[in-house]
Amino acid sequence: MEKYIVITGAGSGMGQATAVLLSEQPENRIICIGRQADKLQATKNKMHHPDQHFFWAMDMCNDADWKSHFLKYQIPSLYAVFANAGIGGSNAYGQEDRWEEIIHTNLTGTYVTVNNCLPLLEKNPRSHRHIIITSSCLARFGVPGYSAYCTAKTGLLGLTRSLAVEYGSKNILINAICPGWVETEMALTSVKRLSEFTGNSLKRELEIQKSLVPLNRFSAPEEIAQFVAFLISENQKSITGQALDINNGSYMS
Repeated sequence: MEKYIVITGAGSGMGQATAVLLSEQPENRIICIGRQADKLQATKNKMHHPDQHFFWAMDMCNDADWKSHFLKYQIPSLYAVFANAGIGGSNAYGQEDRWEEIIHTNLTGTYVTVNNCLPLLEKNPRSHRHIIITSSCLARFGVPGYSAYCTAKTGLLGLTRSLAVEYGSKNILINAICPGWVETEMALTSVKRLSEFTGNSLKRELEIQKSLVPLNRFSAPEEIAQFVAFLISENQKSITGQALDINNGSYMS
């Protein structure tokens, strides 16, 4: 039976790596969602069986976009959702504050994503279905100048727990992952901003940030993809409502 899987933020980084990995399974039908068509095309070019998947350039914060796309493409049900899309960056109170933008995209956008997908998850006949939400290690500790991002990512943990309880009786398992530094475009942008603030070269700032992590490294997107693949596998039937840390030791509970 075909397994339809939604991935938001599929045009790059962890979303792209997960789409590529999951496309190795012939029964999977990956619905890749992102704002930029060219990035989705790049993902498509890397995927196995590319013509059996879907690539929707849309705003995942837009409720109407979800409904129209699900209807247009006649998606019968969903097996899993990787609600991964988000934006990074700092913010500061004032006229140029990015608080609303960051909260709206990262927290409200995930809320809209999940709630549009839940009815189709309920329709799937498999015994267990899955939602994975991308939070961050910044939901675990504060970072100066990142109040909006920390708040949004912490809010996603509350969303995960609430929905996990609400949908547990329907065997929809809902978990959050809390990555640390991952080798993505967003992470590189953040390190560049740090280097501009500290006056260090980009190379030196990367060395410093890695040195602050017990394993002295950043994760590769493919590592996150493997973790997500396990969490949504049919053998995973007992983990729900959890915030799962995959961060090379940057946070230890």
